[in-house]
Amino acid sequence: MTEIAGSYFETLIGRLQTVADTQGDAIEAAAEICAETIMDDKLVFTFGTGHGSFAAMEMFPRTGTVTGFRPIVESTMISFHRVLGDGGARQYRFIHSREGYGDAILSSHQLLAGDAMLIFSHSGLNAVTLDIAVGAKERGMKVIGVTSVPHSSSTPSRHSCGKRLYELADVVIDTGVPKGDAGLEIEGLKGRVGATSTSIAIAIGQAINAATAQKMMDKGYEPFIMVSPNTTEKAAADVQNDRNYAELWRRLKMR
Repeated sequence: MTEIAGSYFETLIGRLQTVADTQGDAIEAAAEICAETIMDDKLVFTFGTGHGSFAAMEMFPRTGTVTGFRPIVESTMISFHRVLGDGGARQYRFIHSREGYGDAILSSHQLLAGDAMLIFSHSGLNAVTLDIAVGAKERGMKVIGVTSVPHSSSTPSRHSCGKRLYELADVVIDTGVPKGDAGLEIEGLKGRVGATSTSIAIAIGQAINAATAQKMMDKGYEPFIMVSPNTTEKAAADVQNDRNYAELWRRLKMR
């Protein structure tokens, strides 16, 4: 392994350890909200734009996740990998900065007071992300923010509310990732390499998911858990996962 590859893993592991050492109480508080929400027959919606959407999508129906998490992932917010042409990076850069688009997203989902919203955003300052946070709170939802306080606190909000995600959320989990995200320097190269915010956000999301399951079991409520069908027990996994999908559909039909 090259020196810089090793340095990347050291950086990532170090940042993950910092989260484990400093954000345990916040992760437990987030899991408590999620557990109570799901046990009350409500849903925990998850949201992110750009790379933050990856963490939102991992919350369900990923193997090992709890039924009751409900990702909101807009194609206009994630399909910029082509860079040029339809759904390119410039379109994404334009649309995620447009205040009001988040309101349109929320209006397309049947949200109830007592639901919760889990938002993943490294910077926590762009318009659509803050539309979602403000709109969720207006609808009587608890908001959980997974964000970089060092980055966000150093940059002004880009929303008319004047606040950033960490200033709006009921529970804030700080990734601790420095401003700019990438953490490694190469001599003679302008700009750093080695982003870590996505990996850390996904790890935090999985920690919340696991802690939610534990809290539900501690309260005598067995959660519906997704299992991998890519084993020799595929038939049994399909049965269990279909049961999980039916449970999600039951919750949606109640709205």
